[in-house]
Amino acid sequence: MKFYKILFVAAAVSIVFGCKNKTVESGFNVTVSPEAGTSYKAGTDVPIKVSYNADVKPDSVVYLLDATRLAVKKDSSIVTLKTDTLKMGIKTITVKVYQGGKDDDAATNIVVLAPKEPEALTFKVEKVFPHDTSSYTEGLIYHNGYFYESDGGRVAEREGQSSLRKTDINGKVLQKVDVDPKVFAEGIAIVDNKVMQLTYTEKIGYEYDLNSFKLLRTFQNNVGVEGWGVTYDGKKIYMDDSTNRLFFLDPHTYRQIGYVDVYDDKGPVNQINELEYIDGKIYANVYTTDTIVVIDPKTGAVTQRINLKNLYPNNPSTEVLNGIAWDAQGKRLFVTGKKWDKLFQVKFVKE
Repeated sequence: MKFYKILFVAAAVSIVFGCKNKTVESGFNVTVSPEAGTSYKAGTDVPIKVSYNADVKPDSVVYLLDATRLAVKKDSSIVTLKTDTLKMGIKTITVKVYQGGKDDDAATNIVVLAPKEPEALTFKVEKVFPHDTSSYTEGLIYHNGYFYESDGGRVAEREGQSSLRKTDINGKVLQKVDVDPKVFAEGIAIVDNKVMQLTYTEKIGYEYDLNSFKLLRTFQNNVGVEGWGVTYDGKKIYMDDSTNRLFFLDPHTYRQIGYVDVYDDKGPVNQINELEYIDGKIYANVYTTDTIVVIDPKTGAVTQRINLKNLYPNNPSTEVLNGIAWDAQGKRLFVTGKKWDKLFQVKFVKE
């Protein structure tokens, strides 16, 4: 999966475009500030200033945030945008000036960042268990005393064959079903009595019976750039795709119903990978790193960052940290990596 491929994040590209401060037949010469791409931490008030020709006496000046009306005025007085309740990421500000049946507009954008630096955490190992080294871990779940794991690979690329497996706490494989040898399997989520499994680039997903692992159906998955990690909160599915976007999916149709973009206080956090929903937050591996970030799924803000650099020292560069599982009843947290021989029960603590 994703063997160090270079990513191009559309969201980052879009902020380089300047304000659409245009001159058209109306002759209003509308401009708007702040400058496109200016960043603000959530909670900061953003002054929006519009200007136009001195001879223009507007019937109305309409301010839009993305597609939502923000304010209506009849002059160029400053409008203050409150950012404390906004989701993270790029927001488009458009100002439309109307006079005598004519109109003109200008647009800019800002970037809303997390309100503060993520809390820095490290780890304490509580127990160590065996992990099957044949599993290139893409998804990991703890459910009713067992682990459910998605193992990635394609036979043609000599990566092994993808599978869905059920193991005990000691890593013994109790149940397994192989995936099409041409397909690279990715994250999994348990939804009621079914297991939903993503695929990497094939744009399909699988749905299995939880108990028998019988394949119930194959579905189209056109959400995002690729299929990476996935988790379920009991109401909606969260999915990522190699970028900093966290998609919301309907748990019955697997169709997109929303999204948030993931940012810390400095910018987008890209390559979020295997996901786990824990007590209202999303825990995510950051691919190719020894980092787990904790995300507020309502806003996309990163609230905590966990450094696991010394958890599994000297592991090969391709066998990266990937796999987070939460035992909700026992309040136990497990982490592992691709082809690791160990699965760790850990506790996250302040550095």
